[in-house]
Amino acid sequence: MEPARKEQFLTLWNKYFPGADLPITFFYTNQPRGAEPPDEHQCFLAQLADVRRGRTLFFSVDSVVCSGGKRYLGFSQALMPKFEYFLSCGIPGKMEGERYKKSPELVKELLEKAPTFVAPAPYAVFKRWDCLGPDDQPEAVIFFARPDVLSGLFTLAGFEESDPEAVVAPFCAGCGSIVCYPYLEGRREQPRAVLGLFDVSARPWVPAETLTFAIPMRKFERMVDDMDQSFLITGSWERVKARL
Repeated sequence: MEPARKEQFLTLWNKYFPGADLPITFFYTNQPRGAEPPDEHQCFLAQLADVRRGRTLFFSVDSVVCSGGKRYLGFSQALMPKFEYFLSCGIPGKMEGERYKKSPELVKELLEKAPTFVAPAPYAVFKRWDCLGPDDQPEAVIFFARPDVLSGLFTLAGFEESDPEAVVAPFCAGCGSIVCYPYLEGRREQPRAVLGLFDVSARPWVPAETLTFAIPMRKFERMVDDMDQSFLITGSWERVKARL
């Protein structure tokens, strides 16, 4: 990360989103120097709370506990046995279903359409933006934000786009919306931002009224360059900014 780019965003974020939490970032590496492993084995999203507070963590196939987390971080393609029943109606007397889909058949169709990827390196490092070093090359920038901040990010994401779907909100686990989907969006000709954390199972691990907004790095850099000429300089945003 170029120091000038890092400071540019910090200055503009404080100018237009004063008091709002800084985003975190992630990238893959063979040597997670300067990063620590998570303290305990629990939900990946719960562990990101430490990253949001400024601690740099690395994750590997051994430190991500659930099969969904391993899949969405690109460390494994496997899912738990009978996953189609787990996500839907369950199996009486054997497995309680989450009932996020009406039937196992729908889950199977979903899995055929859902994207996957293979992690390009054995470690995924998560750093808050202000902790990035000169050699760090983030794949995506992830905001944990409340509605007013989300409205600003959402509108800025579409500022240079004619496509009304410059932001997508795919059905997936919480970790999918902050790693898998933004990682793959970053490889599209026109990357889109990803609105997420609608996963009911993940909601208890984050503060109320908080969603995620993950942006592939190429798109994020353009958004930062656009801030000083966008709606953020208008009276409309001033009225929202006053209550951040």
